Amino acid sequence: MKLTFLRIAFVSLFLLSAVWAMVQQDFSKVEIKATQVRGNIYMLEGQGGNIGVSIGDDGILIVDDQYAPLSEKIRAALSKLHNGKLKFVLNTHWHGDHTGGNPVFGKEATIIAHANVRQRLTTEQRRGERVTPPLPKEGWPVITLESSLSIHFNGEEIKVMHFPHGHTDGDCVIFFTNANVVHMGDDFFAGRFPFVDLVSGGTVKGLTQNIAQVIAQLPPDVKIIPGHGPLSTLDDLKSYHRMLVETVAAVRKDMTAGKSLDDLKKQGFAEEWKSWGSGFISAERWIETIHQDFSAQKN
Repeated sequence: MKLTFLRIAFVSLFLLSAVWAMVQQDFSKVEIKATQVRGNIYMLEGQGGNIGVSIGDDGILIVDDQYAPLSEKIRAALSKLHNGKLKFVLNTHWHGDHTGGNPVFGKEATIIAHANVRQRLTTEQRRGERVTPPLPKEGWPVITLESSLSIHFNGEEIKVMHFPHGHTDGDCVIFFTNANVVHMGDDFFAGRFPFVDLVSGGTVKGLTQNIAQVIAQLPPDVKIIPGHGPLSTLDDLKSYHRMLVETVAAVRKDMTAGKSLDDLKKQGFAEEWKSWGSGFISAERWIETIHQDFSAQKN
């Protein structure tokens, strides 16, 4: 049991080191790109997780806020979309590329997230030798949910729904019901292998199940904002789910047959999925995550 935990911690530390490497850059070169998704809903792309935006007579609501050094650029992009005040910030999970701007925007807007997100943002998080300090108090969620809540804003019901133990233990998916738009957070990496944060309560099985549950709720013409990657469709999300099912099944089958982790990594996946490893998570890292997660469940 102890060795299994250490293996999981090692893999998670490696993945978070990759995240940290992404952070160490010159943010002055980052540009914020705004795309109209549908109606009064927009997507902002910069560095870090995609930001969802609702604009209207009630003001502005955003989903996630990337990194703190980008806050003024994000604010400028929002001002070009609407001259109203920022009223709400919704966090899809706790990772810094989605919550880094909380201490800036939390001074003017109400931050909402799952209870586990607040717990992680208000306490020190340790991953091996890496220590993530708590955010300043201004960046803490002040409204938390356990399962779901609704915000009636800009003429529609915005549903915030928790899906447990997927990417992390605090994941929320945001449904803009009238606009027929969904922000998936990091439960969905469009066209890429996912990052399942095992140390933060994420599980491969949970992620796969959660995606299936979301798909069952969506109409064919829905527009989907992924945590990372381009604006997507329901077919894109279905392809992502099929990738999860088939790659996990392949690894588990070979694990049952007694193949080692090194053998699995050398073997890789079917040709269809090779391009999915071109993002943050390579095929080898996805294989490691599947292997570590299901190895831990046997102990």
